[in-house]
Amino acid sequence: MPVDRIRTRFLVVGSGVAGLHAAWRAAEEGDGEVMVLTKRSLFDSATAYAQGGIAAALGAGDSAKLHRKDTLAAGAALCDARAVDVLVAEGPDRVRELQTAGADFDLEPSGRLRLGKEAAHSRHRIVHAHGDQTGAEVVRTLIDRVEENPRIEVLEKTRVLDLVVHRGMCAGVRATVSGRPVEIIADATVLATGGCGQVFRYTTNPVVATGDGYAIASRAGVKLSDMEFVQFHPTALDTPENPLSLISEAVRGEGARLVNDAGNRFMIRRHKLAELAPRDIVAREIFRQQSEGSRVWLDARRLGKSFAKRFPGIFALCHARGLDPREELIPVTPAAHYMMGGVVTDLTGCSSLNRLYACGEVSSTGVHGANRLASNSLLEGLVFAERVARDMIKIKRLPRLPKKTAWKAPALRDRGAAQVAADEVRRVMWEKAGIDRSARGLRKCLEALDAIESRLPVGATEEANLITTGRLIAGAALIRSESRGGHFRSDFPRPKQKWRGKHIIW
Repeated sequence: MPVDRIRTRFLVVGSGVAGLHAAWRAAEEGDGEVMVLTKRSLFDSATAYAQGGIAAALGAGDSAKLHRKDTLAAGAALCDARAVDVLVAEGPDRVRELQTAGADFDLEPSGRLRLGKEAAHSRHRIVHAHGDQTGAEVVRTLIDRVEENPRIEVLEKTRVLDLVVHRGMCAGVRATVSGRPVEIIADATVLATGGCGQVFRYTTNPVVATGDGYAIASRAGVKLSDMEFVQFHPTALDTPENPLSLISEAVRGEGARLVNDAGNRFMIRRHKLAELAPRDIVAREIFRQQSEGSRVWLDARRLGKSFAKRFPGIFALCHARGLDPREELIPVTPAAHYMMGGVVTDLTGCSSLNRLYACGEVSSTGVHGANRLASNSLLEGLVFAERVARDMIKIKRLPRLPKKTAWKAPALRDRGAAQVAADEVRRVMWEKAGIDRSARGLRKCLEALDAIESRLPVGATEEANLITTGRLIAGAALIRSESRGGHFRSDFPRPKQKWRGKHIIW
């Protein structure tokens, strides 16, 4: 099959908050067309699933300084203070801008934004939409802006395979569009491919979150960092589904409590903040209860009738599974939720490869350190996508490229074998490189990933990306011989001074 070549000024890979915002702003302010690629539909992204809100210092008694302090504390001495300064200073403007663009955020009767409070925040600063459907509202707003701009073209059902690198510059991507091989050449390329939760057996991430961006960047020699720091959300709804539905932290913020099979509220013995302790601590304690043979439950019955009004989305998903959280306990389990590491960028979103940018979860801007503060992810996507757009619209056009070279995108003929491989990756990563890690387990994990890779059928590109990303996570986790933030080693259960401020770079 011949390879087509498409030319565009700016190319954005991904359709979550970061990708959509970057595309919108580049089209508004730039001098050329923008192309957005998405693996499924424009609405398929982790952003659309986000029940939590957007953290920003917008309320009385709050400040960028306080937001900065909370973010740095959660990051366990690994945040880049300069990046955090950017995040907390520019965040309020990005939220107001999104509201002006049409986002229907929850308001007080006075007309001011209704601000919630979540774990490890010292103030009420979380902006929500429709109670627990913030991500969906953000995506709806940005999709409206993207679809109404004639400069933006969207290609759905497009799978990016690799970067096109020419003379030390990123010149676009190789991809398949509905199975057809295509080279898309761009003056600036933005990776906004989201996270990698599907590397693990239990995750809240959508099925498209297979770590493609990390793997693609790694194959091109792009610098990555902090891949050992995976955040496991403590409270996903414990069902056989994939992905698991999230029970937002905000439910605990409103007073719901965690109990084991015996009805004991175990978190009050483990941390002074009990259920509102940092996510890694809560997730680890739930995992410990499960390891001891007990299921874990979220008791939200004290919210009574207000549950359905405050959390309509969560109430609906529980009800669809035969649960009434007003009267029954909700079964919960930890699940892979967010990757703190990724493609290393500067404060404008530039990666180590010229003309390649990254923003959103696939990037490592330094704002999250070893553990992301709740509701800082949507904020980071907005703030740094804006910075990416501002920088890339100034980029000069590419020099003339040589004629396209022949390459093949082999079709996947054995889908059954590919699915078996994906399931094996997810199982071994959960068991050996998940919430509780050790040197022995991580070495076994890496050996297992090598063995799975040797059996991959031809054309299993997504499964190959799972393996590459899994190897980056497990390899970094083996090197960091301490516990810090989202990374816990049972053989090194405490942080070490020598690792403070140190990053593992690939």
